[in-house]
Amino acid sequence: MKKVSVILADGFEEIEGLTVVDLLRRATIYVDTVSITEDYTVHGAHGINVQTEDLFEEVNFVESDMIVLPGGMPGTKNLDAHEGVRRVVKDFFSEGKKIGAICAAPTVLSNLGLLKGKRVTCYPAMEKEIQGAALTGAPVTVDGNLITSQGVGTAIEFALKLIEVLAGKEKADEVAESIVYERK
Repeated sequence: MKKVSVILADGFEEIEGLTVVDLLRRATIYVDTVSITEDYTVHGAHGINVQTEDLFEEVNFVESDMIVLPGGMPGTKNLDAHEGVRRVVKDFFSEGKKIGAICAAPTVLSNLGLLKGKRVTCYPAMEKEIQGAALTGAPVTVDGNLITSQGVGTAIEFALKLIEVLAGKEKADEVAESIVYERK
């Protein structure tokens, strides 16, 4: 079974994080929610508190097939400031393992110098923070092991693309149909 670690920081955008968790679980993909704080409860950007399964230090990321970074503020800045997150992102990138980032979160990858020559998308107001990448402006963009998306309004399409990458188009279409979502 595929395993995905969704990394949550205080100030994360709830829809972006929880849509991924919900839809991947519907696709029977194992999802682990991971707190980068010292507490299992992570505080969303809009006052929604989320109980995670694990603290960052408890996770062996080698077991994960994909990591996902939700956006939101100050969640993205908190992810970017966390040395462990930066290390795991660099490790996944160098190993060719899958990385999903939505909204402002692609800036974490950009700040690590990982987006040079890559095709990506992000929250439009954050485009100026992305260095060396070709910005597509698309709702979701896949370039090799990177899957990026624009934000809250594209969260379902992003989650379905993650399912497609991990489990195939048929599974993604099956989940889309089950939630009455028409894929583009």
